[in-house]
This record gives sequence, C-alpha cells and structure tokens, in this order.
Amino acid sequence: MIAFLEGELAEALPTHLVINVHGVGYHVMIPLSSFEKLPQVGARTRILTHLVVREDAHVLYGFVTAGERDLFRLLVNHVTGVGPKMGLAVLSGMSVESFKAAVVAGDIVAISRISGVGKKTAERIVLELKDKVGVAAEWEAASAANAPGPRDHAIHDAVLALISLGYKQVDAHKAVKQVLDKTPAAAGDAEELIRQALRYLI
Repeated sequence: MIAFLEGELAEALPTHLVINVHGVGYHVMIPLSSFEKLPQVGARTRILTHLVVREDAHVLYGFVTAGERDLFRLLVNHVTGVGPKMGLAVLSGMSVESFKAAVVAGDIVAISRISGVGKKTAERIVLELKDKVGVAAEWEAASAANAPGPRDHAIHDAVLALISLGYKQVDAHKAVKQVLDKTPAAAGDAEELIRQALRYLI
C-alpha cells in the first residue's frame, strides 16, 4: 500500500494531479476539496493516498488532509454500492465536517444534493455510516462550543482513522485509551496515536 507521495507538483486539475517523485510522475485522482488546497504547480507537496487495485488498472486516489482520506475509505469500504468515483463526488460536493454533521442529523436531502448521489444512495449512506461516524461526529459537534484543543482533535482524528481502516468504533476508542493511559505524551499527535493503537488492534 502506498500511504503518501512527496515531491514536485507537476500538474494540477480539479479531477487529478501529477506529482513528480524522483523523476517518476504519479497520476493521482483527487476530489475538488483537495484541489482547492494544492500549492502552485512546481512547488513541493505531500499527498496522502489510497490505492485501488482493479482487474485492468491500479488507481491512486489522493487527498491533502487525513480527514478527506478517512472519509473516502469509510465510504468505499463500508457503504454498499459506493465506489471510488462516488467517494470523490461526495468529497467534491460537501466538506468533511458538513458531511459528518449531515450523517448524524440524518439529513438525506443535503447528501442527495451532491452530484451523482440520489435519494436512495443518500439513505443508504446515512443508514450504513451512522453507526460508524455517529458517536465521534456527535461528540465533535457537542464539543464545538467548548472549543476543543489540539489534544481532543488528535484523539478524534485517530479514532476516525482507525474506523476508516475497518476497526469497530468501540475497539478504536479502547485502543486509543490504552495508548493514552500508557503514553500520555502521545495525546497531541494523531499519527503517533494511530501507530501505537494499531499495536493493540493487530
């Protein structure tokens, strides 16, 4: 699995980019949300990736933020009938925060407004994802007024990342708690929390 690519941005379009990594150009499909965050062509950049292997091709999907990649993985791995193309459409049509809020609220109308997502698909997304992101998203929404600090954001991001990798929400929370109990210093670093939590989950 290719986790990320780091190099010079050789080409950038709303649907894809080409990144030059030591003389090799990688073609990466991206959502509009990531395109809007890209630097100028010619600048160095780091793109988080998800590799999809098909019978006729290996396709790389890229994201500027971990939140975008985690949501993409949740959609394509846990929602029946949603593939990479629709995953990109969701990210292109709604921010990660708005999407999670819509799932928690059961706002099928808002999700069905996304290009390529009909009412039946929106209903399936809400039904199949509510248990996956519901608790974490509700916690995030409830904490918004209390201005959660970097530690809270790191814990939240780590749990969502673990869920997107296929672990149950209760197991993800339990593993992160074990890391925090054993290594409190890791609390502010989502990547470190994920790395250590995986040791308890594998």
